[in-house]
Amino acid sequence: MLRLPFSASSSHADRLFDLVHCDLWTSPVLSVSGYKYYLVVVDDFSHYSWTFPLRFKSETFSTLSHFFAWVSTQFGLTIKAVQCDNGREFDNNASRSFFFTRGVQLRMSCPYTSAQNGKAERMIRTTNDVMRTLLFQASLPARFWAESLHTATYLINRLPSTASPAPTPHHAFFGTPPRYDHLHVFRCACYPNTSATAPHKLAPRLTRCVFLGYSPDHKGYRCFDLMSRRVLISRHVVFDESVFPFSSTTTPASDLELESLFPSDPVVQPPLSERSAGPPPVCLPDAPVPFPVVPAAPRAAPESPAAPRAAPESPAAPQAAPEAPSSSAASRAAPEAPCPEAPLSPAGPRATPRPPLRYAQPVQVYQRRTVVSPAPTPPLPASPVPAPSTSPPAGPPEPPCHPRLAARVKSTVYHPPVLERDPRHLHPMVTRRAAGVLRPAALSTAAAEPWISPVPSSVRDALADPHWRCAMEEEYTALLANQTWDLVSPPPGGNVVTGKWIWTHKRRADGTLDRYKARWVLQSFTQRPGVDYDETFSPVVKHATVRTVISLALSRSWPVHQLDVKNAFLHGTLTETVYCSQPAGFVDPTRPGMVCRLNKSLYGLKQAPRAWYSQFAMFLVTLGFTEAKSDTSLFIYRHGDEMAYLLLYVDDIVLTASSPSLLQRIITSLQQEFAMKDLGVLHHFLGVTVELHPSGLLLHQRQYTLDILERAGMADCNPCSTPVDTQAKLSEAAGPPVADPTAYRSLAGALRYLTFTRPDITYAVQQVCLHMHDPREPHLTALKRLLRYLRGTVDYCLFLHRSSSAELVVYTDADWAGCPDTRRSTSGYAVFLGGNLVSWSSKRQPVVSRSSAEAEYRAVANGVAKASWLRQLLAELHSPLAKSTLVYCDNVSAVYLSTNPVQHQRTKHVEIDLHFVRDRVAIGDVRVLHVPTTSQFADIFTKGLPSAVFSKFRSSLNIARG
Repeated sequence: MLRLPFSASSSHADRLFDLVHCDLWTSPVLSVSGYKYYLVVVDDFSHYSWTFPLRFKSETFSTLSHFFAWVSTQFGLTIKAVQCDNGREFDNNASRSFFFTRGVQLRMSCPYTSAQNGKAERMIRTTNDVMRTLLFQASLPARFWAESLHTATYLINRLPSTASPAPTPHHAFFGTPPRYDHLHVFRCACYPNTSATAPHKLAPRLTRCVFLGYSPDHKGYRCFDLMSRRVLISRHVVFDESVFPFSSTTTPASDLELESLFPSDPVVQPPLSERSAGPPPVCLPDAPVPFPVVPAAPRAAPESPAAPRAAPESPAAPQAAPEAPSSSAASRAAPEAPCPEAPLSPAGPRATPRPPLRYAQPVQVYQRRTVVSPAPTPPLPASPVPAPSTSPPAGPPEPPCHPRLAARVKSTVYHPPVLERDPRHLHPMVTRRAAGVLRPAALSTAAAEPWISPVPSSVRDALADPHWRCAMEEEYTALLANQTWDLVSPPPGGNVVTGKWIWTHKRRADGTLDRYKARWVLQSFTQRPGVDYDETFSPVVKHATVRTVISLALSRSWPVHQLDVKNAFLHGTLTETVYCSQPAGFVDPTRPGMVCRLNKSLYGLKQAPRAWYSQFAMFLVTLGFTEAKSDTSLFIYRHGDEMAYLLLYVDDIVLTASSPSLLQRIITSLQQEFAMKDLGVLHHFLGVTVELHPSGLLLHQRQYTLDILERAGMADCNPCSTPVDTQAKLSEAAGPPVADPTAYRSLAGALRYLTFTRPDITYAVQQVCLHMHDPREPHLTALKRLLRYLRGTVDYCLFLHRSSSAELVVYTDADWAGCPDTRRSTSGYAVFLGGNLVSWSSKRQPVVSRSSAEAEYRAVANGVAKASWLRQLLAELHSPLAKSTLVYCDNVSAVYLSTNPVQHQRTKHVEIDLHFVRDRVAIGDVRVLHVPTTSQFADIFTKGLPSAVFSKFRSSLNIARG
C-alpha cells in the first residue's frame, strides 16, 4: 500500500503566538563548542523564527520553557498551541505537564510523517542553506556550523518571504520594516578603535580583526582579534569587505566537507578537515577555545539626534548565542562604519486578523553595493588603515603544528581544557561531562598516528574500513554464537528498543593501540520501566577491597592474575521480555521487518550489569566460592588448605590463589563456561598499572595523569612542591564565576579517579570538588595549582611491600571549623594493614562541631568504622586479626572520651558516636591512643601543610617515585 497524498493546507494563525512550530535538527558534525543540535521555533502568523543551539536533546524542554517565559514577559501574550513532531524531546512527561498546566494545545505529527510538521522542516532546510553559504563564503570547516547559525536566523527574518503576511517576517512581527545599512560581510576584515585600551599614546589605535557579527547585548559589533584570540566589542569599527583573513590563513572548506554537514543521506562521511593535519597556529584555532569578551570603550563624539546612525538590531528573541565567537551577517555594505543604534524594544506585538495597510509599501531589498577595489598588486586592505599588529613577521612560514599545541603556544589565558580535545577519542578512564556535554581527547586519530583508522562517524564509514568492518563482524558473530536473540514479528503495541554501533580504540597501558573494538549497544532511554526492565542495581568491588586482597596475596607470595570476559553482558540471562531492532548493517535480508526478542542481555540495557553479575555469581557458587558479605563483588574459595580470592568489577576480574595449580584449575573452569581470556600476571586493572618490584608492587596511573595534564593544556607548566597552599580554605562565593564551569567539573571528576593511587592529593581534590556546583576563579586557581603539583610528581606511585605483619593501624585527624561558609570541620583518616596503606579518606563532616574535641572525636568514629569493616573483611578472607586495632589521635580530649564512661555536658549531643567507639573499645577490637602532631600522618588529609612536613608525611604514606 502506498502512502496517501496530503491535501493542501490553507489554515493560518490570525495573531502572533497563536501557533508556533518546533523541530530539532541533529548535526552529523560536532561544533567546536560541543553543540550537536539546534531547536527551531517558528511563529505561524509572522513566520518569524528563533534558533537555539543545544548540546543534548534533554535541553529542549528547558529551552522551550524559557521561550514561553520570554514571550509572556516581553509581549504579555501566551502561546496557545505548539506544533511539533513525535520526538521524545517534545513528547515526555515534563513537557506534557508543562503544556497542560498552561492550557497549551500540543499538536504532534504522526510517527514517521514529517510532512505534518512541514513549516518547521522547511525552516530548517532554509536555515541550513544559509548556514552552508556562510561557511563556504568564509572558508570555514563544517565544525563551525553553530557560529553561523545566529547570523543565518538574523538574515532570514529580514529577507522577503512569501509565507509572511508582510514583506518580511521582521516587518510582520514588529510592525516596522527592518534596516539593512548596518549589515556587513561575514568574516571580513575590520578595524575596531582600541585607543581606550592602548598601553600608551604612541601605540596603534586600530587592530586588524575579523568581523563576527552583532552583539545581542551591546550596541556594537563583535570583532575577533587573531593575535590576542579575544573578542572585542566596539561601536567604532571600520570594515574592509574586500579582504577575508581566514581565506588566506586557513585551508578552505571543501564541498565534500560542507556536504557532510547537510546530508541528503542519513549515513554521512566524517568531515575531511577532521581527518587532516591541523592548520598553522596563526589561523583560527581548530580547538573550541572560548574567547574572553573584552568590551572596547573608545571615546566617541555624541551623535546628533537628527542624524541617527544604523547599528545592529537586537534579535527579537532571547537568541541563544551559539558559541563564542557568534556568527554575523553575510551581506556587504559601504566601507564606512555606521554607529550602532539601540536594539529594538517593542512594547508589544500588533495582533490583527489581517495585515494592516502599512504592509503594502514597497519592499526594501538589500543589494550588494560595489566596493572600489585598490590596485591589484598589494594584497592589503582597501582602506588606508594600518594593521601592523597582525602582520606576520618576514621570514620562512611556520610549519604546521597540531591545533592543541598551537592553542597552548599562542594563548596565555586559561582555556577550558576539555573542549580542546578531539571529540572522537573515547579513553576508558575519562568520564563524560557531560558534559560534558564534553568528550575526552583524541590520542589515536592525531596526525602522529596516520596508520590508525580513525573512529568512524557512521555505519557506512565503518563498513568501508577493513579494520572496523572486521571488528563489527566479530561482534555480530559473537552475538549469534551466544544465541542472544530470536527474530520474531514486531509485537503489536510492544516497545522496541533501538540501538547503535559504538566504535573505540582499545589501548594498552602505555597508550599504544591494542585492537579495534566495535559493540552493538542498545539505547536504554527507549526502555520503559515495568515493561522491559525492573531492578537495575549491580554491585562493584570497593577500592579498599582491591588493595587489601593484593596486599594479602603479596605478603603470602600468591600468584595474581587478571582475566577479561569477552562480551560479558551477553552472558546475562534476562527475566523480562525485551524486543530490540536488528543491528544496523547486519539486517537479515530475508526478514528485514522482524525484530529481535532477546534471550540474553545486551550492552546498553539498564538491567544488563545486574543480569551479568547474577549469572556469574551463580556459576562461582557452583565452583565452591562464597560471596563475601563485606563486599559482594568479592568471592572466596576455601577447600582444606587451598584458598582463592576473586574480585569482580563488571567484566574485569582479578584472581589470586594459594597455589598455581589451583589458580589454573579455576581459570580453566571459568573458560569452559564463559568466553574468557587470561591476561597473565596482574599488570593493568581499572586503569591502574601494576609493576613488579623486588620488594613489592608499584601501583600508579602515570599515563592517566599525563592525559589529564594534556587535557588541561598544562603538560609543560611549572611544577610546585605541594598540591594546596597553607592558607585558609576557600569560600564558596570568593571571586567571579569561571567562564566554563563544565570544564572545571570535568577536570575535578577526572582527578577524583586519580586518588586511587595518589592519596597525597586526596585533600586537594576534596576541596576542589566542594565547589563543583558553582566554581569561581579562586577555585580554578586551586585546581591549576593541583595540576602543577601533578606535573612535578607524575612518576610518583603507591608502594605495597611484602610484610609478615598483620596489624591494622589507623591515623585520624580533623581540622576544626575550617570551612569559612558553614564552619563545619574536615575529617580524615589513613588505614595501614601490615605497613601498607589500604584505605584513606578526606571528607567534610555533616554537622557543625562545637569544640575541637568533638570534631576530633567524630574523625575517630569515622576511622573506627572503617577499621571495623576491614576487620570483618579480613575475617571473611580467613585472615582474622589477633590484636586490637590501634587508632591514633592527636587530641587528648578525644582519647579520654573513648574510654571515659562519664558524659560531659558538652558531649551529650554526640552520644551515638560515643557509644559506637566505646563499644569497640570495650570488646577489645580497638584501642584509641594519643600521637604527637609531628607524627600525625592524617594531617595530610585535613589541611594544607608546609613543603617539608608534606614531603615527610607523603613518604610515610608509602608514596614514592617509581
